[in-house]
Amino acid sequence: MTFLELLAPARNADIGIAAIDCGADAVYIAGPQFGARKDAGNPVSEIARLCEHAHKFGARVFVTINILLRDDEMEEVHRQMLAEQEAGADAFIIRDMRICGWEDITVPLHASTQCAIRSAEDAKHYEAAGCSRIVLERELPLSTVKEICSAVNCEVECFVHGALCVCYSGECRLSEYLDGRSADRGECIQACRSLYDLVDESGKVLVRNKALLSLKDLNLQARLPELADAGVCSFKIEGRLKSMSYVRNVTRYHSQALDALVAAEPEKYARAAFGRVSGGVEPDPWKTFNRGYTELFFDGRRGKWSSMDAPKSMGEFIGTVVALKRRGNNVEIGIKPTHRSLELHNGDGFAFAGKGQVTGFRGDVCSGNTIVSKWVDGLHEGLSIYRNIDTAFEKELDKNPCRREVSVALSVHVHGKWNIDVTAVSEDGREFTSPFKADLEKAENRERAEAMLREQLGKRSLHYIFHVDSVVSDVPGGALPLLSASTINSIRRLIAEDLDSMKVVTHPMMNCPRTAVSTDLPAGSPAETGLLMKSKYCIKYELGMCPVHQGAKTVGKLFLLNNGRRLALGFDCKACEMSVSPAPSL
Repeated sequence: MTFLELLAPARNADIGIAAIDCGADAVYIAGPQFGARKDAGNPVSEIARLCEHAHKFGARVFVTINILLRDDEMEEVHRQMLAEQEAGADAFIIRDMRICGWEDITVPLHASTQCAIRSAEDAKHYEAAGCSRIVLERELPLSTVKEICSAVNCEVECFVHGALCVCYSGECRLSEYLDGRSADRGECIQACRSLYDLVDESGKVLVRNKALLSLKDLNLQARLPELADAGVCSFKIEGRLKSMSYVRNVTRYHSQALDALVAAEPEKYARAAFGRVSGGVEPDPWKTFNRGYTELFFDGRRGKWSSMDAPKSMGEFIGTVVALKRRGNNVEIGIKPTHRSLELHNGDGFAFAGKGQVTGFRGDVCSGNTIVSKWVDGLHEGLSIYRNIDTAFEKELDKNPCRREVSVALSVHVHGKWNIDVTAVSEDGREFTSPFKADLEKAENRERAEAMLREQLGKRSLHYIFHVDSVVSDVPGGALPLLSASTINSIRRLIAEDLDSMKVVTHPMMNCPRTAVSTDLPAGSPAETGLLMKSKYCIKYELGMCPVHQGAKTVGKLFLLNNGRRLALGFDCKACEMSVSPAPSL
C-alpha cells in the first residue's frame, strides 16, 4: 500500500490547522528563525499547538530549516531544532547537510527543494547523507521524476501548486546582486516580478516595460495520478506567505483530487492521514491568488509559461468591457460575461493587464453585468477584465469552514442487570471497551429505546463522529434499560475522552541512517560560475525568437535593463537553458 500525502503551507498555526481541517495530510511551517521566508516565523509554542491538532488525525508537521547557515548560527539552530522536536515536529526540511550529523535530532530529515535536486545523481547524494525524503526541483519533466524515483529508496516529494521561481530552486543570486538581500537567507525581493526592457547589444529596445522573468503559477492537479504512478508520495502546495482563504481553497481542491485517486485504486493507494472532511465550499483555484496556471515542463515540452503582462494575481477571467459611461469621478462599466451564470457582488475586486503590470480596482456597486467604481486610468472598450476578489466566495470560505472528523464505530452489548459494554473502534485502529452500569428500569418499548440509543450515541463529540454498528442484549427478551438522552450523551463524551487519551495509529515515517556530508556547492552552480541564475524558462522562446524550436532568425547578445542596471542573458540551446549574469551598464 502506498500512502499519499498532501502537504500544505502554513504561515502560522491557525492557517496550518485550517489546512489540516480541509484535508491536508501534513503541513510545513517555520519556527522562530532559519526558514526561507523571513516574514513567516513562529514561536515554538505555536508549533506545539499545531502539532497537537494535526496529530489527532495522524497528520504531520514539518518545520523548515531551509536556508544556507553560517558557522556562527549552528549552535542556535541546534537548540531551536531540539525545542521544535520536543514540541512534536515530525520532520525537518533542511538545506544544510551538516545537520545530518546531529544524533540527537531523531525525527526524519527532508532535503529541501532549495538543494536543487534535478537528477538521479543529485537525489542519491542527499539520500546517502541520510535524508529520508527529497523535494524535487520544479522544472522537471515527468520522465526525470520517474528516473529519480526509481534510483532512490527514500521518499520523493513534488510541488503541484503555487508560485514558481523562474530559476532552478536554490540557485538564484539576483535579489542579492540587485539589493543586497539574499534569497538563500529568506529575504528575496522577487526581482523576477519586476519590469524590464529587453535590449540588444546596440541598446535598441526590443520589448519595453514587461515582467520578462515572471512565470505563471503551477497547477498539476490533473497530473496527480501520473506522479503517484511514478513513485511520488508527497504532493506539495507552495505558499507560506499566502492567506487563510488561499490555503483553505487550494488544499481542498487538491485533497478532493487525491480522494478521487484513492477511491479509483483503493488496493494500491491510501491517504497518509485519516479523518473525514465535511462542510466548506466547492473549491475553485481561479478564485484565489494566481497569475494564471501552467504545467511547466511536465511533459518535456516548452509552452507559454510567462506572466510577463500580469506578474501579480489576476484571478478569474470574467469578460470584456463593452461599454464605459463616465459619471464624474465614477465610471459605469458594462461587461460582456464569459458565461451566463456570472454573478458579481458589491465590493468584488477586479483587475486588468496593461503595460507590463496589473491594475486593480474595487467594484463599489455591481448589478447584473455592470460595475460602478471610481474612475481607473487604462480602462477602454474591448479590455479583458478579471475578478481577483470574489467577496461572496471569501465570505463563504470564512463562514463555512471545513470540519474534519474521525469516524468511530460503536457496538453496544447489554447484559446482566443493565451492565452495558460499549466497544469503540476508530478508523485509525484504536479499539477499547468501556463498561457502564445503569441502575434503571426496563424500557417499555425496546424499539424506541434502541432508536434513542443509536441517535444519541451516533453524534459528534470532540473531533469524533460516532455511528452505532450493533446493539445486542443478552437480557431475557432482548430488553434494554430506560436511558435518558443526557445519560447517553455522557457515555458518548466519555468514550471520546478515552479515545483522545490513546495514541493514534499511523503508518511509520521513513527515517534513514545519516552521514554528514560536504556542503560544497555543486559544480556548475550559479554561485560557482558567477551567474545570477539558470532556468529552463527562455525569454527568446516566449517572444517567438527561438532559432531552434521556432525557426527564428539568430540575434546577437540580449540584455535586461531596469533602472539603469543591466543584466546579460545567455542561451545554451543544447541544454535548452537560459542564464542571467551581471553586465556593465551602458
